[in-house]
Amino acid sequence: MTDLDPARLGDELMATTAALRRVVRRRLRPVVPGPALRGAQIEVLREVERRPGIGVAAVAAELRLAANSVSTLVNQLTDVGMLVRETDPDDRRAIRLQLTEAAARWLTDWRRERSALVRAGVAGLSGAEQEVIDRALPALRALLNQVEAMDLMEASNDE
Repeated sequence: MTDLDPARLGDELMATTAALRRVVRRRLRPVVPGPALRGAQIEVLREVERRPGIGVAAVAAELRLAANSVSTLVNQLTDVGMLVRETDPDDRRAIRLQLTEAAARWLTDWRRERSALVRAGVAGLSGAEQEVIDRALPALRALLNQVEAMDLMEASNDE
C-alpha cells in the first residue's frame, strides 16, 4: 500500500461529501413539496423527530451547534410551519419542540426521494465502484467515531 497524505485525503473526503450533500439537496428541492430547507434545518427537524419534545439547548448539544444558531433555525422552521413550540409544563421558562404534520410529511417525502436518488446514482456505478463504497463504509464510520472522540477529549481538556 502506498503512503497516503492524511491532509489531502481529509480535504478530498470533506469536499466530496459536502458536494454530494449539496447536489442531493438541490436535486430534491423540485420534487419534495414544501419549503426548500437547508441542511442545518433538516438536521434540526430530524433531531426533533427522533426526540419529540426536545428543547433548543438539547438540539444544539446533539448537533454540536451554538444554541443561538439552533434558536435561529427553530424560528425559521416555526415561521414556515414545520415546528411548534410548546411550553414545558415542568418549567414554564423552557420550550419543547414538536414537528407539525407538514414537517412529518415533508421528512417522509424527503427520505423517500433521497433514497431513490442516491440508489439510482449508486446503481449507475460499476460493480467495482459499488464494492469500493461498500468496503469504505466501515472506515468512514470509524473516522466519524474518531473525530467525535477527539471532540469529547477537547471538551474534557477544557474543564
